[in-house]
Amino acid sequence: MAILAAGAGSRAGTTVLKPLLRLRDRPLVTWALDAARTSGLWPVLLVVGHEADAVGAHAPRGVEVVVSTEWQRGIAHSLRAALGALSGRPAGQAVCIGLADQPLVGPEAYRRLAVAYDDGADLAVATYGGVRGNPVLLGRSRWGEAMRLEGDEGARVLFRRHSVVEVPCDGTGDPSDVDTLDDLRVLERRCASRTSSG
Repeated sequence: MAILAAGAGSRAGTTVLKPLLRLRDRPLVTWALDAARTSGLWPVLLVVGHEADAVGAHAPRGVEVVVSTEWQRGIAHSLRAALGALSGRPAGQAVCIGLADQPLVGPEAYRRLAVAYDDGADLAVATYGGVRGNPVLLGRSRWGEAMRLEGDEGARVLFRRHSVVEVPCDGTGDPSDVDTLDDLRVLERRCASRTSSG
């Protein structure tokens, strides 16, 4: 599976790299990687691009860092980098894709997508309240097409072309993304609320 963390995150409006913005005193990318590693799926890749060394330094032992050299051209090129790194491994027949700026996606969402693959899905997407979110899953049969994608949409282009299995992931985590500092503050409040109610 792969966590994409290559973009510049310019909408965040801060000099801090977006994957390194801190939620409850931990970088966003660390939250995403923890969920990926806890899922039990393997290998785990971290795709970096903008300030690659700084972001990649947060990958723990066992996580493979892959550099997207064309990250400026959109998320499709980060997806290409992940698939390129996995394509030479015959054991890998599918990949789950998560995003570093969605720190509260839980490991169970990844597991449920893996179950969907085992049940025959070659394209799958997590849903929350019936709304499509992340992570997504691409079976190897779709990798060639995904490697030809361009721009800032990534795997969702494939969802418009082919049937996709929707996998309910309610209760597994929160798919909210952090595009701005206001988004980060909202997640901080949600985390604090869960802590106080728990």
